[in-house]
Amino acid sequence: MERQRTRQVMLTLALAGGLLLTGCGAGDEGSNSSADGARGGSNAPAFPAPNQPQGEQNPDESRGGYVTPSPDYLSTFALDVDTASYGYARRTLAEGRRPDPSTIRPEEFVNSFRQDYDRPDGNGFTVTVDGARTSKDDWSLVRVGLATRSAGENADERPPAALTFVIDISGSMAEPGRLDLAQRSLDTMTERLRDDDSVALVTFSDRAKKVLPMTRLGGHRDRIHEAVDGLEPTYSTNLGAGVETGYKTAVEGLREGATNRVVLISDALANDGETDPDAILERIDTARREHGITLFGVGVGSDYGDALMERLADKGDGHTVYVSGDDAEKVFCEQLPQNIDLTARDAKAQVAFDPETVASFRLVGYDDRRVADDDFRDDRVDGGEVGPGHTVTALYAVRTRPGADGHLATATVRWQDPKTRAPHEKSAELETFDESLRDADPRFQVDAVAAYFADALRDTATDNRLPGGPSLSELADWADELGDRTEDNAVRRLADSIRQARHLAD
Repeated sequence: MERQRTRQVMLTLALAGGLLLTGCGAGDEGSNSSADGARGGSNAPAFPAPNQPQGEQNPDESRGGYVTPSPDYLSTFALDVDTASYGYARRTLAEGRRPDPSTIRPEEFVNSFRQDYDRPDGNGFTVTVDGARTSKDDWSLVRVGLATRSAGENADERPPAALTFVIDISGSMAEPGRLDLAQRSLDTMTERLRDDDSVALVTFSDRAKKVLPMTRLGGHRDRIHEAVDGLEPTYSTNLGAGVETGYKTAVEGLREGATNRVVLISDALANDGETDPDAILERIDTARREHGITLFGVGVGSDYGDALMERLADKGDGHTVYVSGDDAEKVFCEQLPQNIDLTARDAKAQVAFDPETVASFRLVGYDDRRVADDDFRDDRVDGGEVGPGHTVTALYAVRTRPGADGHLATATVRWQDPKTRAPHEKSAELETFDESLRDADPRFQVDAVAAYFADALRDTATDNRLPGGPSLSELADWADELGDRTEDNAVRRLADSIRQARHLAD
């Protein structure tokens, strides 16, 4: 049994390595601006949209309804590539439980799916803005899509990686199974990382322990295997001690010119020591800010402390994913990119809507990532870290003015080069459109289905739902159709999850 538990931890470590490599950032060597074209909503039965009073947009709006824009008609948010909310929701539904609405973040549902945006030739972002009309009069969905270069490009030129794995070995992590997959995953991670990459290992339960200092893989792969093979689940979860010791170990093994990152693997069910995420982050603030060490959270387990992990990652200059056994091998073995370099820091997006054509709008999700409009070009204000191979999608519900024609919105992304901190920007324009959502690009439709699904899971009050939202049964059929059109199994699994939610609602 102890060896079985050990291999469970091995699986977690290996998955974190693979997922880490999918979560890096991208930047641009120059500041430029370009305009991209527009596309265009749904014929499905609509939920009623609330009437809007006149007034300013509420800067403290969280999971709220539609708003009349502020006088500047701006919407600003930090980029976010988290996907943990969708992964955990899928597992919860598969187990016959409805997810807690507080764990549903629509942007993480949308960003869990592949996009077909054009990608830049080199470092930087492309910006795509398109839109489509819903079945609700004057209501549309507007999509802002950002993409970095493919993860496989310039892989041989990337800096080495210095990865400090912080592994939760508390008793709650001792879930059985995954034995063969654990061995294969560990072998894959240690063999695919380069010889000049480095790995350190910290464990925590009731206390934290440095198991392996920063160690080059070249010539030491057996040593890394032996360190992981000796892990055993023990007692309570002192997550704060683990993060603090992990960052201390990362600073001790800091490599100049390398990608230095702490990878936290946990069910985040902290029950010992410091459990407040802000207090934990305060302890490691110097390491984060002065040394630029980012935090990557990997959530595991049927019971999962979603709020704690998300808060740590959002405020720790990082992001989160959630993994479970059904897709772990695919995520690790098939999606392991060759490039792990972080090339964009503090990335933010700002969308300027045209008051001549737009009456009101709502950003779908990003509730904890809102940024004051005046802080868009204040590079002291935190943004998000984004990397090669990533796309970031934001959806807006937009009510246009009757008969509106012409310019609708301008979307701009701003980021800093991670080495020089030099700022760069790129923009794209959107004109008014007539295309319905059911006739839009299939990937746009997938985004809409994911957003409608999240909307239904987290809010049963129809007054706050997105306009043009179909029933769960209709939504599942729509996802099935899109799964066939895109030949994408991830979209087919989305349809399965929607049906599971529908059965729970019956």
